[in-house]
Amino acid sequence: MPPFARPPQAWPERAIVREVGLRDGLQSISRVLPTEQKRQWIRGAWAAGQREIEVGSFVPARLLPQLADTAELVAYARTLPGLAVSVLVPNLKGAELALEVGADLMVMPLSASHAHSLANLRKTPDEVVAEVARIRAARDASGSQCLIEGGVGTAFGCTLQGEVKPAEVLRLMQALLDAGADRVSLADTVGYADPRMVGELFSQALALVGDKLACGHFHDTRGMALANCLAALQLGVQRFDASLAGIGGCPHAPGASGNVPTEDLAFMLTSMGVSTDIDIPDLLALRQQVAEWLEGETLHGTLWRARLPRTFAGAVA
Repeated sequence: MPPFARPPQAWPERAIVREVGLRDGLQSISRVLPTEQKRQWIRGAWAAGQREIEVGSFVPARLLPQLADTAELVAYARTLPGLAVSVLVPNLKGAELALEVGADLMVMPLSASHAHSLANLRKTPDEVVAEVARIRAARDASGSQCLIEGGVGTAFGCTLQGEVKPAEVLRLMQALLDAGADRVSLADTVGYADPRMVGELFSQALALVGDKLACGHFHDTRGMALANCLAALQLGVQRFDASLAGIGGCPHAPGASGNVPTEDLAFMLTSMGVSTDIDIPDLLALRQQVAEWLEGETLHGTLWRARLPRTFAGAVA
């Protein structure tokens, strides 16, 4: 072996890129995208090979008119074969709506930062845990197979509170599972994480909850999102949230540049030999379509500028 060389990394063979642009992305911009264009986005993502899409959130329309058509989008998305349809729910009422329309997965957000939790959800973290217990009881009583995912946000720090201790993040993850969540995820809501932080916290989380840790959600506020995805991938994490054109962010993260771009993440994974089942040229074509719908909005990402390298399998000459 040459000097300083390392043995090849045993990457996971497959990874899932869950599209969250229709929720996390659109809720962060003032424009209200017509329902028909959202349907086209969902179908385009499905046609490009994505099989998990978060189509919206059951929050009051007066608060987020951008997401007022979530029920219609769930109904449409459920007509596409093999597509797992997820929604975000902030409380029991939202969960009841998700159960009513037949969502496959509902994500209940919890901020590990006490200050962020009060600002974002008007509940303490432990009050959110108690709400998850009520949601689990409602889910079981309905006979639904809808999964409950507890999304632990501000896991690496908070613009309002500052430090968020790893021990508190781990405590809340376990509390969510004890309350009835089927699985949990970790989110760098305000873009404070770096790869070392991701490696350390995800290692501890995996040791605690194992395969109940289902997903990594990284914001690209400081340009670290792809590197942070890679750090989690090295530990065996195989599902990542991403947003087409990198739209999204957090109202409590000034200057935020959004989520990890779906197209950049899919390209990185595919280029590394990690199968995503995503057709990158089709995804780039969808990005162009969405960019036209969102003309004037700030979009992100880099692959769309340079396009695919000629050495990349599937590149268009």
